[in-house]
Amino acid sequence: MPLFMDVHEKVEGLTAEAVGNAHKADLAVQGAYGVDYKQYWFDEGTGKVFCLVDAPDAETASRVHREAHGLVADELVQVEEGH
Repeated sequence: MPLFMDVHEKVEGLTAEAVGNAHKADLAVQGAYGVDYKQYWFDEGTGKVFCLVDAPDAETASRVHREAHGLVADELVQVEEGH
């Protein structure tokens, strides 16, 4: 399955708790779409969030975010894991 990294450029009011809750919402929805939101990183100061996700395609990955909490990424890039 393809692996994607998404970037949210400026999430207003970003806190560790808020991004954690958004990730939990992704986990609750993802099974219906065959998606696996694996991990996330964030910077409260800039409002930037990065999410690593296995998904059949970019649109399906975005659909989970849209349905779970409405915070769709500004950019979604297909990536390969380095070893």
